[in-house]
Amino acid sequence: MGRFTFRIWQVMTVGAVLVLLTGEISLPEALSAINPDVMIFLFGMFVVGEAVSASGLLARISDQICRVAGTRDRLLPVFICVMAVSSAFLINDTVAIIGTPLALSLASRYRIPPAAVLLVLCFSLTTGSVPSPIGNPQNFLVATYWNPPEPFVSFATGLLVPTIISLCLIVLLMRSRWMKVDDGTFVPPDLPLAPDTRLARVTILSMAILLSLIGIRITSSFFDLPLFPLGTIALCAAFPILLLAEQRATIIRQIDWRTLIFFAAMFVLMQSVYDSGWFQSSVPFTDLTTIPLILAASIILSQLISNVPFIALFQPVIAVSGLSSGSMLALAAGSTIAGNLTILGAASNVIVIQQAEKAGFSIRFRDFLLAGLPLTLLQALVYALWLLYFT
Repeated sequence: MGRFTFRIWQVMTVGAVLVLLTGEISLPEALSAINPDVMIFLFGMFVVGEAVSASGLLARISDQICRVAGTRDRLLPVFICVMAVSSAFLINDTVAIIGTPLALSLASRYRIPPAAVLLVLCFSLTTGSVPSPIGNPQNFLVATYWNPPEPFVSFATGLLVPTIISLCLIVLLMRSRWMKVDDGTFVPPDLPLAPDTRLARVTILSMAILLSLIGIRITSSFFDLPLFPLGTIALCAAFPILLLAEQRATIIRQIDWRTLIFFAAMFVLMQSVYDSGWFQSSVPFTDLTTIPLILAASIILSQLISNVPFIALFQPVIAVSGLSSGSMLALAAGSTIAGNLTILGAASNVIVIQQAEKAGFSIRFRDFLLAGLPLTLLQALVYALWLLYFT
């Protein structure tokens, strides 16, 4: 606005403060609206993600990706696969933080246009996070509100196959941009050449704990054993870093506190909006009963208020509507691939662009939309057909 730039977390915080000051929601109600499981989960995952970046493991990962790919053409599917799998287990917002400098470094080594590699990164992070309840914040909210017996199995069973098809669509649609040689000058961001061996070992331990607890949770579901809450899994993964890393203070200071503030403020503001009754009267939720309608509404409305606030506002509807498993998966898939349509559709897109701008690169809103529109339409069709006929 004029000479002023407002970040999304600042806007959300101002909104939460205003509804508190005007008495639209009381302080006790505001505090009870903040979901502690989500906040703990995000904090733990951000600690792990920051440690991966600070330890210098990114340089090792970059070298390994280059070694596996060999050529610029093969780098495209390899890069998409690595980013997609990472976002499924490390939450896409976290991978956006550590993946942007990695992506720009690879673009320099293979002479890929920076805009192309940033677009592919955004699309891969968004799409790869769809079949996992911890792949992105909105999926975690859906899993929390839905509460299936085993969220990892439920999400993977319903969404893994269409997600693989959707990742292949990224390869097909982005290959021409990827292979176009950029004649401009490109200076890659600095990545640590030599990893911090001690911190790297602690970070690897944290990653092992994360994957092990996820595996234990999935296995436990088949034997009706007590399950670890997802927030507990993230916190356990962060403990080695918080207890053993010499740089723990620096890591805690550098994690994405703005996103945590955004979520706390979002819970307060969205609860106030829902209590006012305005949202329910403006959106005909009672008509959103079919998978195609849920997918379409999730994609469109997420462009207006972003996907996480949309799910937060949808939560009471979930509680009273008794939606089917297919409808819940459509809600998760639609609100997630909404991030492939526009920059504002997902927080991970904003994080990628903010990280890239520090290195002197960005993506125009129009360019993102032109690349994302056909991809989103095709992906929505894939998910709709799969959920209609196979769930």
